[in-house]
Amino acid sequence: VTEHRSDLEDLHLYATPREQRFRRFASLEFEGQLYMTPYDFIQAVTSDEPKHAKKWRSLSKQELNQILMETPPVWKGSSKLFRNLNEKGVISYTEYLFLLFILTKPHAGFRIAFNMFDTDGNEMVDKKEFLVLQEIFRKKNEKREKRGDEEKRAMLRLQLYGYHTPTNSVLKTEGEDLVPRSYWDTLRRSTSQALFSDLAERADDFSSSLSDTTLLVHFFGKKGKAELNFEDFYRFMDNLQTEVLEIEFLSYSNGMNTISEEDFAHILLRYTNVENTSSYLENMRCSIPEEKGITFEEFRSFFQFLNNLEDFTIAMQMYNFASRSIGQDEFKRAVYVATGVKLSAHLVNTVFKIFDVDRDDQLSYKEFIGIMKDRLNRGFR
Repeated sequence: VTEHRSDLEDLHLYATPREQRFRRFASLEFEGQLYMTPYDFIQAVTSDEPKHAKKWRSLSKQELNQILMETPPVWKGSSKLFRNLNEKGVISYTEYLFLLFILTKPHAGFRIAFNMFDTDGNEMVDKKEFLVLQEIFRKKNEKREKRGDEEKRAMLRLQLYGYHTPTNSVLKTEGEDLVPRSYWDTLRRSTSQALFSDLAERADDFSSSLSDTTLLVHFFGKKGKAELNFEDFYRFMDNLQTEVLEIEFLSYSNGMNTISEEDFAHILLRYTNVENTSSYLENMRCSIPEEKGITFEEFRSFFQFLNNLEDFTIAMQMYNFASRSIGQDEFKRAVYVATGVKLSAHLVNTVFKIFDVDRDDQLSYKEFIGIMKDRLNRGFR
């Protein structure tokens, strides 16, 4: 037993940072594959470390079936879905990647994602089409695998995907990868339709060995025959973004309608590479001596803006501000023009006071964008 436990701990050395985080927060195991509960997932995206040391609990087939039987259908979804499910759910590693992917995407991107899943163009996504996403995430991940002991890497793949995969299984054409640079590129680029179509034809091959999960049952029903329309897909993605933001906000609000400007700064600087956060916090305390508070609507609007950071960056470059600092009015207007999000004057002022280190009421564009990209991707840029 000790030898086996040592082998499993050694697998951490062969895992990527995302895989390591998944293994650290996952608490369930079924037939050799690891799963998160909805509670584990919320912890993984809102906490630095698990509250308790995780020991993978083995699920029986009967226990898994019971969990899936209690999974609500997609039309009963809400922004409290993960909190209501709590420990009664199973989320695979590829679904964990998909959920992370949702958290960083603008609402305008939801239609792009849906249309890419909808390989037959019937305005509905079925279970087979959705499973293509998992295969793409798996293939993309294989490109990032750390090299080393082949046996250990095979064990790691079994833990994460539930089946063994050959190392050279990434689709190629004329020696070039069909998988673009990122998961989002895969969904955005029309050229990737060829990849989706090819994988869709072979979906039965790689789905037959997969166990049903909470997400699959939620989307496609207990028999897997239901289909997902865009409205339900959009609502699920929007609800997940809202739920995670609510949890982060409520962890600081203590039941009040607002969080302090300092708490907002703490949340903003989490998962970034900023080493000396105290200087930012001290700067803000001096600049905003009287606390007014940040409402949830202001909080949510800022993170909606962050999910549109790429478009904002392009807009700023078009304004030719990339090489110099910008003022609050310029910033507020650029956010609205690029993203359609209206930030309140108080929120913009708070952001400036956090990042305006030399206190000239100007924001260093390059520094701000760099830090916000880290925050948007929760440390996994």
